[in-house]
Amino acid sequence: MNWLILGLVLFLGVHSVAIVSPEGRNRLAAQLGDNAWKGLYSLVSAVGLGLIIWGYGLARENPVLLYSLPGGFRHLAALLLLPVFVLLLAAYLPGRIQRAAKHPMLLAVKLWALAHLLAQSVTGGSLADVLLFGGFLLWAAADRVSLKRRAQAGLLQVVLQGGGVD
Repeated sequence: MNWLILGLVLFLGVHSVAIVSPEGRNRLAAQLGDNAWKGLYSLVSAVGLGLIIWGYGLARENPVLLYSLPGGFRHLAALLLLPVFVLLLAAYLPGRIQRAAKHPMLLAVKLWALAHLLAQSVTGGSLADVLLFGGFLLWAAADRVSLKRRAQAGLLQVVLQGGGVD
């Protein structure tokens, strides 16, 4: 479980730099240079993702069950996953979906995470499931709130022009 937690801290932590301190993110990117910032960001993300995958696999060997939902929730989970890929594509393609959703990738992450929490209904939701999918759900919600605040403060354009990497 420790590897999963460390991976989540690294992956979600580096993706949360702009949430915690947009000005700090911009200063760090300026100090390191755009390419070095993106390289460091990518390296930390990749290590975190690797640890998440490895740690989740290890945690599934001895699951700590926390909840069990009725089997019908699996169907709801499948339904929630239908728009996820459309939303992911809409994040990179201009159009009505992108304008309506405002931040389609964050919406896709929220739906993906919620669906996976619900899909555990038959086997039972484990602590690893709650940490992994709940962590991503909370991160996406926090990032959405942060994006609204950064836009109101006029910081969003600076972040987006500074390389586009949170």
